[in-house]
Amino acid sequence: MAIEKVKAYFRQLGMEERVLEFTVSSATVELAAEALHCEPCRIAKTLSFMVGEKPILIVAAGDTKIDNPKYKARFGAKAKMLTPEEAETLIGHAVGGVCPFAVNDGVTVYLDESLKRFETVFPACGSGNSAIELTIPELEKYSGYTEWVDVCKNWG
Repeated sequence: MAIEKVKAYFRQLGMEERVLEFTVSSATVELAAEALHCEPCRIAKTLSFMVGEKPILIVAAGDTKIDNPKYKARFGAKAKMLTPEEAETLIGHAVGGVCPFAVNDGVTVYLDESLKRFETVFPACGSGNSAIELTIPELEKYSGYTEWVDVCKNWG
C-alpha cells in the first residue's frame, strides 16, 4: 500500500511518527479538514496531470482551482488530469491519497503559490485517511519539488 511507502520514506528521515492516520476518510479536502479540525484552505491537495508524455503533480491550497489560462501559459498544454487508474499507475498513489512523497520515478512535483500564505499545511500521505503537518520549508525539502508555480485561482 502507498501509505507504507510514504511511512518508509519519512522513517528514513526520522519523521514517521509525524504521519497521521485517521479512523475516518480524509480523501477530499472537506473530509481532510474535518479529520484535522482545520480550515479547508490549509489542506495541501496534490493534483495529478499529464504534460505531453510526462506525469506531473501540483500541490495547491485546498481552497483553489486550477486556472486553465495560467496552466496553459506555464505548461504549454491544456490541463489534463490523470484518471484514477493513471494516477495509481504513473504516480504510485491512489486518488484520495495522492501526495508528493515516495512517488514513482519520472514524476515532476510543483508547488503552487497559493500555499505560501500558510505557516503549515497538511498534504496526504499515500492513503485516503492520512496526512502530515509540514511547514512550507519542510514541504519544499521533502516533496522534491522542481519549482514554485502560479497556476491556481480563487484564493488571493
